[in-house]
Amino acid sequence: MKGTLFRYVVRTYLQFAVGILAAVISIFLVVDFVDRARQYTGEGWLWNVVVLYANKALVATQQLGPVALLLAAGTSVSSLRKRGEVTAMRSLTFGPNALYLPVALCVGLACVGLIAFDEWVVVKASQRVEEITTQRFNRWGDWGVYHTPKQWFRKGDQIFYLRRGNAQEGFENVAILTVTPEFRLARRVDAETMRSVEGTRWMLGGVVERSFTKDGKSQVRQMAEAEYDLGVTPHTFRLRPGRPEQMRIPVLREQIRVRGEVGRDTRQFSLVLHNRFAHPMASLPAALLAVGLALRPGRKGHLTVAIVEGLLISVTMWGLMVVTRTLALSERLAPAVAAWFPVALLSVAAALLWLRGEGRLGGGGA
Repeated sequence: MKGTLFRYVVRTYLQFAVGILAAVISIFLVVDFVDRARQYTGEGWLWNVVVLYANKALVATQQLGPVALLLAAGTSVSSLRKRGEVTAMRSLTFGPNALYLPVALCVGLACVGLIAFDEWVVVKASQRVEEITTQRFNRWGDWGVYHTPKQWFRKGDQIFYLRRGNAQEGFENVAILTVTPEFRLARRVDAETMRSVEGTRWMLGGVVERSFTKDGKSQVRQMAEAEYDLGVTPHTFRLRPGRPEQMRIPVLREQIRVRGEVGRDTRQFSLVLHNRFAHPMASLPAALLAVGLALRPGRKGHLTVAIVEGLLISVTMWGLMVVTRTLALSERLAPAVAAWFPVALLSVAAALLWLRGEGRLGGGGA
């Protein structure tokens, strides 16, 4: 009996989840196309739009998946109540766990799937969306902010200005500034070329070295070639351009470490890394909260009420994420706290509602 009931609830939930996900993605894509239709012109625009929206559908699946999982939880339980099946479960002495557990299992597996889907599919799809938008339809937006090569680096008391080149092939037209703890310029080295020798040692060509004393005097040396121990390896300068949302987890971890070593801001990258897990995982407590609301005493099994409740939870979850993200990027909140605070708050609310309804199912059939 228990196994049959469990499978029945799982099947009911999955039917609602798939249907709602398909509906919200369709609505999103239609609205987005209507809003941007005038931008899509030029030769071969139709095929480009098809490819663009195929990739947008993949991105939207990851973004809207948690909302669909949440809405499906409330609507599936409300549907069971409307048909009087919750009352039947109660008469057979089944408690609220008969609904909580199947929904929790489905949402938990879906969360793991969304994390993997984001890592292996959405990252590439998001890059493809940006590529088509910029190159085919000439809509650049803030593309330059993320894709312009980084030239300024800081490591300890040294500041590097690398105008051209890369860590593998070497740099051209570089300037290396050494500053004191009081941020006074102690030395400046200008070089035409800079290439790695071994470890932290670099060979500089066309060198002009200036040393500055506290009394304002300076000394200048010119060398055709000189080897310096700069305290940095080529790996230090491997800053990858691009949006952090379009990077896989190993790359994100590497960029956080490398950027921290050269004095770059890592908050956005850390926030994206934590949200790679926190965003889909938020749907688990949110869905359980929706189940608890659908089972509260005296509530009628109206699907409209369940949808409204689900949307309110979604808006609240989205609002919390926006506020915590802003606080994290403004250095008022740690990125880990910002990412996981909404999940923790939803978990507390869901737990309290579950404890309140422990041992009973909500009354009222239709």
